[in-house]
Amino acid sequence: MSCLRPIINGIGNYYIEAQTRDMERTDVIVDYRGEQFVIELKIWRGEAYHNKGEEQLSEYLDSYHLQKGYMLTFNFNRKKKLV
Repeated sequence: MSCLRPIINGIGNYYIEAQTRDMERTDVIVDYRGEQFVIELKIWRGEAYHNKGEEQLSEYLDSYHLQKGYMLTFNFNRKKKLV
C-alpha cells in the first residue's frame, strides 16, 4: 500500500476489503482516472490454492462488471531449490 498511495495521490482512491453485492470481500479496489481495478492478494500455498484464488478473482470481476483484474501472489519459499 505504501507504493500505491503516492501513485494515486489526489487522482484516485483505493479501498481495502471492499464488500461486493454478494457480501464477499475483495482485497483491494483501486479507482484511478475513471477506471476501476480489482486486485486479489494471495500467499503462495500451492497450485490448488492459487487456482482457487483465480476463481475468487473471476467472481469479483463479475460482481464489478470488469473484464480484467490482477492477482498478486507473495512467495516466501526462499530456501526452495529449483530442479
